[in-house]
Amino acid sequence: MNRFPVWKNAIIVIALVFGLLYTLPNFFGEVPAVQVSSVKATIKVDTALLSRVEGTLTTAGIAHNGLFADLNSIRVRFSDTDTQLKAKDAIEKALNPDPTDASYSVALNLLSASPAWLTGIHALPMYLGLDLRGGVHFLLQVDMKGAITKRLDSTSADLRSLLRDKNIRHSGIGRERETIVVRFRDAETRDKAKAVIDNAQGDLTSIEGQDGADFKLTATLKPQAEKRIQEFAIKQNITTLHNRINELGVAEPVIQQQGADRIVVQLPGVQDTAKAKDILGRTATLEVRLVDDEASANPTVMDAAAKGQPPIGTEYYVERGGRGLLVKKQVVLTGDRLTDAQPGFDGQTQEAAVHLTLDSAGARIFKDVTRDNVGKRMAILLIEKGKGEVVTAPVIRTEIGGGRVQISGRMTTTEANDVALLLRAGSLAAPMDIIEERTIGPSLGADNIAKGFNSTMWGFVAIAVFMTAYYLLFGFVSVVALSANLLFLVALLSLLQATLTLPGIAAIALTLGMAIDANVLINERVREELRGGSTPQASIMAGYERAWATILDSNVTTLIAGVALLIFGSGPVRGFAVVHCLGILTSMFSSVVLSRGLINLIYGRRKKLASLSIGQVWKPGA
Repeated sequence: MNRFPVWKNAIIVIALVFGLLYTLPNFFGEVPAVQVSSVKATIKVDTALLSRVEGTLTTAGIAHNGLFADLNSIRVRFSDTDTQLKAKDAIEKALNPDPTDASYSVALNLLSASPAWLTGIHALPMYLGLDLRGGVHFLLQVDMKGAITKRLDSTSADLRSLLRDKNIRHSGIGRERETIVVRFRDAETRDKAKAVIDNAQGDLTSIEGQDGADFKLTATLKPQAEKRIQEFAIKQNITTLHNRINELGVAEPVIQQQGADRIVVQLPGVQDTAKAKDILGRTATLEVRLVDDEASANPTVMDAAAKGQPPIGTEYYVERGGRGLLVKKQVVLTGDRLTDAQPGFDGQTQEAAVHLTLDSAGARIFKDVTRDNVGKRMAILLIEKGKGEVVTAPVIRTEIGGGRVQISGRMTTTEANDVALLLRAGSLAAPMDIIEERTIGPSLGADNIAKGFNSTMWGFVAIAVFMTAYYLLFGFVSVVALSANLLFLVALLSLLQATLTLPGIAAIALTLGMAIDANVLINERVREELRGGSTPQASIMAGYERAWATILDSNVTTLIAGVALLIFGSGPVRGFAVVHCLGILTSMFSSVVLSRGLINLIYGRRKKLASLSIGQVWKPGA
């Protein structure tokens, strides 16, 4: 007789329950929501902001279906779009009284309508791609010349510091287009400087020249160095774009390189193109400057500075505590010189601190600045949209060398973590321009979903009718196994939070056609055993066991092709490959294990089994 042990039946039941639970969220749909996130790195999202948002909605008499907070944002769920729009306006006015200097991003969004108990077990719906959900598509052109120019400017500062350390006098260092020109009064000094620069700056090629009475060195970047800088600019910009798009609350945004100098950004579910363009186009840089302590200590000067009249050579800023601060305009260091930032503690006072690591050029500059300014304050600023924020302004206690810098004083552990994260986040390595923009409406996405669903449904119905008519009860069991396969596939995609696109729906339809092939092989093998004179029970056992090797071979070869698409493909091809590979794995379980379990449940306990409901069995000579 054909019977599964208890543990195998338990696995089948657990798999079915798992598939059902993790597929369910996809049927609840989405509801309108408003997302609140910080647009200033020095302002964080916390429980106080959650209470403030809730209080604003209560005061305005706007009902909501729940508030949810995570590390980066607060999301409020509503029953309809009219309430969503009213809530957005109310929250915007409460959190950003001055629209020109907004502290928070208030964006429209969509959240899953799944019950809390499903969300509690991390049962979430699949993400939908741009072609199914609608949204915006941008193609960004990275200004590679801008990246080279930025590198040359920083290299000019490095050369100035290098020649000063070596006591080599020069008449000026400046960038001229895509070269750095260093001028000298005599050829001997120039030749000495050339040897020092060639030894210290491996990315530069220097050529001697003469301009009238001046002797000069013209340094240019080597081709391999330019290529490395451009590759870094693309990677850095992609990383920064990921950080910025978190403010929009986009589920599974697509941000990837296209060609040598372009970046594709797809934001599913975003209809506010202006908001998306504003965030993508933002430029932020980190700067280290010295504080004008004398002027900052003068109340009269500070009052005038607060009214827009700071002393010449300084700028007025407000610290986190609300106190005014006068910072010198001269930039000591930029964020390009920072290689790492980690939170920690001061070894002497045990206060919270941030430990910075600078590159070699930054370490030299920082050593010189701190040696000359012991006892003075140094401000670290984030410059964004032409406006600056003081992240922290510690006092320089002693000369700092070796490239290891510690920032401490009046910081909590949480603040130290926030500052370290901010300093690591970086900024755009090169300017970008939007050269292509497309908006896909939600109605078009819904139409794509309907067409994809209908094609899959009618394909499934056609397979079900054929299998049931041709193989009778065995065909019906195959259809049940195929349904379970679809259940497992959707559950896995939901659990992995994969993004479903139109090619993904095509992969689901293809998977259904390929999955039924295993059951066809099994059913035909059972028929062959019956034709050979085997008993029904023996035919069932032999049919499943002897068809397994063929099923395994065919699925492994198909899986190899799918893995190749997954590794080497990108965009829609990769989306197709993900669903295709998962579908092959689920089909092997459902077609062999689950269908065998059902057949065992139907026929396994019958000792005297005369026939099987598997369609007409043509015997030799009949």
